[in-house]
This record gives sequence, structure tokens and C-alpha cells, in this order.
Amino acid sequence: METRNSFTFELSETQQAALIMILEGGNFKAATVPYSIIAVDADHCRVVLYQSGKCVVQGKGAQDFVTFTLEPLVLMSAQVGYEDILHPEALAPHIGVDESGKGDFFGPMVIASAYTDQAIVEKFREIGVRDSKKISTDKRILEIAREIRKILGNRFTLIQISPGKYNQLYSKMRSVNAMLAWGHARAIENMLDIIPTCPRAISDQFGSKEQVQRALMHKGRKVELVQMHKAESDLAVAAASILAREAFVLGLKKLGDQHGVKLPKGASDLVQIAAVELIKKHSPGVLLETAKCHFRTTDSVLARVQQTRTVLGPAGAAVSAPYDRSKFSGGKKKNPE
Repeated sequence: METRNSFTFELSETQQAALIMILEGGNFKAATVPYSIIAVDADHCRVVLYQSGKCVVQGKGAQDFVTFTLEPLVLMSAQVGYEDILHPEALAPHIGVDESGKGDFFGPMVIASAYTDQAIVEKFREIGVRDSKKISTDKRILEIAREIRKILGNRFTLIQISPGKYNQLYSKMRSVNAMLAWGHARAIENMLDIIPTCPRAISDQFGSKEQVQRALMHKGRKVELVQMHKAESDLAVAAASILAREAFVLGLKKLGDQHGVKLPKGASDLVQIAAVELIKKHSPGVLLETAKCHFRTTDSVLARVQQTRTVLGPAGAAVSAPYDRSKFSGGKKKNPE
């Protein structure tokens, strides 16, 4: 098994006190890290205890520090190097499901499923598969996604919900969690068409498990469905998260190219500026095909373009005219993102 160079642990108050005592009393060089209680440079690694109670150990010597200091003196348990013994289910055949684009105003929402077994897990470890949120650049997402697809062959599926389809579904379901449940169920069902004997599926917790179970069809109801907090620690889910993010990134770029405006991720002020540019270049209706229109961002964008929008009123006079918000929210009261 390859040597890891990054570890994160949630420490109790007792464990934090033990770690502080070790770091203050040892032969370590103090480091300055924002929001930390204590940070030091140890032998070929940096150890940081954050105010949140999270301990992060990073560097070439991280695994040795965890194995010979953190585990025996702070955690009081051996975990590193024993993951397969402590969690044998991680190697057993199963499906991982995750989504991308849920919190992004522009672009599709993508749900991916990926299959793993022991041989695939070992290959995923070799190429550094991890939660897509821990991968900082789109370039790296695309690189790792390519490697994942080579390893999986046809053993993954993608449910890509375009903004236009997303807005239609939301106007009917009125709930993002209901849409996620539907998408997760479809991703699981599609994977079972490829590997019908797979016994288990894992996803992150986003709502009640019963929502997904109700959305599953005949094949899916035979599968054990597991919802976990921080499910991306499972390599099948992590692989699904990367594949979903790849599809989202490519889908967002394609939409921007089609409409002649670079579309940013998220729902920041930069996103609003791009949306105003998009409307001025086309019309307000373009949001229905490029954005998730139940977001509060829609109101902010329409308010911005309203300041410059005029129409011809009585006797040809130019007057201000509000946009019909119901067109962007299914005719019902808008929900926040």
C-alpha cells in the first residue's frame, strides 16, 4: 500500500490537550497557521491543530508521525495501515453515488455512480482518488477523471440534468432533495443494468434515505442502501464525485461557449455579473436554459437588469417594466437555494 502524505483527524478535548502537550514539549519548530491552536514543523511534515478541533498532518513524514506519535499517544488506537482490517466493507463490491453542481447557479446538476471492488480500490489508491472537493483545480479533476474512466471501463454512470430540465423538475418537485433522490435512484438503477449482482450502494446524507428507496425501481430495491456522513471517504463515492465534477465542469464550459459568456462556478457576485451580461446579450429567458432559477441569485440578477430595462408605455413614452418572476419559479413562491 502506498505511503500517504496527508491525514486529517477530529480530536476530542482530551486528545487536543494531549497533542498540545506533545507538540509544546517536543523538539519541533513552531509554525504560524491562521485559525490554529498550535502548529509545528516536525520531521518532514507539518502538524496543525485548528481551533475547530481538527488536526491535519501533511508532508513526506506524515504517515510516520501518525503511526509512531499520534496514534499511540493521542488517538490511543491504530488505524493507519489497518484500514482494510478495520473496514473490510470498503473492499467489498459496491456502488458509490455522488453529485456535483447542486450549489452552482449556472450549469447542470450531475449525479454519478461508480463501482468498486478490491482490485479497483487498490488501483484508485495508486492514482490518488479522493473527494473531489479536496482537488483544487479543474485541470487535476479532468486528469484524475480520465484515469478513473480507464480503470472502470463501463462500470460507471452519469445522470446529467441540464438547467432547462432542472428548472422543469424543480417546478414539479419543489425540492432539491427530492430531485437528488430521483437522480441517485436512477444512477443506482443504471449501474445495476451493468452489474446486476452488486449488493450495496453508498451515498452521502442529503435527506431521508426513504426518499431514495421510494424512487428506486424493482432492481434497486434489492440493494442495501447506505447513507453516510462524509461518504466521500469511501473510494467508490470519491470516484463518483470526481466523475460528476468532471461532467459539471465540461457542461458549464459548453454552456458558456454556446452563449458567448464565461460562466463562473458558485453563486457569488461574479456569477451575478456574468448573469447580467448574459441577459443583456440575449434576454432574461436565457436564465431558464443556463441557470437554476429558484436560487435567490435570480432575484438579485433581475433587480440589477431592471435598473436599465425600459419598454414603450402609453403614447410611446419609455417606462420601467418589471420582469415576471413567476416564469423563473414555476409560478409558485420561490425557495432559497
